[in-house]
Amino acid sequence: MTDELPELRASDADRERVAEQLRDALAEGRLDMEEFEERLEATYAARTYGELTPITRDLPGSAPSAPRISMVKQPVDDGSWGSRIVGGEGSSSWGVAVLGGFERKGRWTVPRRFNSFAFMGGGELDLREANFADREVVINCFAFMGGLNVVVPPGVEVVVRGIGIMGGFDHREEGRPGDPGAPRVVVTGFAFWGGVGVERKLTRAERQRLKEERRQEKLERREGRKELRGSREDGLGDMFDALDEARDLIRERHEERRERHEERRLRHEERRERHRERREDRDRRRGGY
Repeated sequence: MTDELPELRASDADRERVAEQLRDALAEGRLDMEEFEERLEATYAARTYGELTPITRDLPGSAPSAPRISMVKQPVDDGSWGSRIVGGEGSSSWGVAVLGGFERKGRWTVPRRFNSFAFMGGGELDLREANFADREVVINCFAFMGGLNVVVPPGVEVVVRGIGIMGGFDHREEGRPGDPGAPRVVVTGFAFWGGVGVERKLTRAERQRLKEERRQEKLERREGRKELRGSREDGLGDMFDALDEARDLIRERHEERRERHEERRLRHEERRERHRERREDRDRRRGGY
């Protein structure tokens, strides 16, 4: 069917399906890195099905009987960016913290425009597991002697346009291009004697998944080394295996210590920020504000 309608425009989801097929081919050794990069670049530059089809013509599809590019729209796989842009009005459109706090986290839907206000308090908007009402959402942040924090997942493009007077907006996450099909988050507003932070974090489940992938890769490398040493004498091979296991154990312990250090650093920064806010609040009270 793709040959009948080669000029039909392809969607972001179509390009992402082809990119996923290329990643599988790279992992299976069907493509080398140079071929993979060339085809991936052509995938994201493609505008029609006619341009997409040749990219994977010599690669096996996910199912033998299925066409590589289906003209019938199927539900987008869960977890993809396409599945998280759901439309609608959003499950919450505002948050207010006055001498207190609020948070939005977990599975919620970010509206096209979210308004947040903090006065001598704080709020947190965690978008790591959220759905999005549109490909671009705007978060208005107004912080007066308070703080607001926006947490975004990797792959999301961030634009910060806020104005700060004796306060500020965090611009550290700007300038990173987003993943294909990922939403764009625009943080804007006004901060007076307050601050608006923007940070990028993985979810705990994603960190655990990456850790498990690293562990599996180590096991595969270890098995590969054992096969290469199969022709050696048993005693010498056992000695090398023991050395490899010791090195892997040291690397694992080092990674665990690094992860614990990062968690302690983040907790320390949060405590320091709360302490700073309490100190500023106390100073303002003493000054008669």
